[in-house]
Amino acid sequence: MTPKLVIFDVDGTLIDSQAHITASMDAAFAANGMVPPTREQTLSIVGLSLPVAMARLAPDHAEKTDALVASYKEAFATLRMQGDGVALSPMFPGALEVLHQLHASPDILLAIATGKSRRGLDHLLDLHGLARLFHSVQVADDHPSKPHPSMVEACLRETGVEGRNAVILGDTTYDIEMGLSGGIHAIGVAWGYHPAETLTTAGASTVLTRFDALPPVLDRIFGQS
Repeated sequence: MTPKLVIFDVDGTLIDSQAHITASMDAAFAANGMVPPTREQTLSIVGLSLPVAMARLAPDHAEKTDALVASYKEAFATLRMQGDGVALSPMFPGALEVLHQLHASPDILLAIATGKSRRGLDHLLDLHGLARLFHSVQVADDHPSKPHPSMVEACLRETGVEGRNAVILGDTTYDIEMGLSGGIHAIGVAWGYHPAETLTTAGASTVLTRFDALPPVLDRIFGQS
């Protein structure tokens, strides 16, 4: 039985963390005496590593990039400790059920490729009881920012799956571009933080509107591999 690999982005794909992200970004900019970006601007950089994200949000203040990153991490951690974690970062409808369905398939391996830090991801995996489902977990701490294919390459290397038998599911153009650069299939989701049409333009073979549409799409892709 040929193994297949499904790589998931996290923020905007599995987890709806926009409230946590935007509140943390607002606090980070305020702490540095700067006008916070709009919600749309903040969501546009979700998926990038923090230094790259801050550089895009404040291109005229390169000298404050490190301070913004530190302030964001502090605000994010504070909110995480003070708030209701599940309410602050809930899973998207159908995500948990589909993850368990795919995990039960003997020929499918699951992985994560996220712009989150190891600490932030571990919190979410523990919060939702997901850690045992994934065979490879790649975070921003260990790789160049998306859309560099390093995380995809690491997932393939750790699982031993060939690129033609692997797919990434993501909500941003960074995910789609990363997947294609890494030589795997790319599927977009319409419920995340980048407009669906931009995912198609970036090269997504399909853009899902429901999580439970993923298994039949995988059957089609892997049947053609």
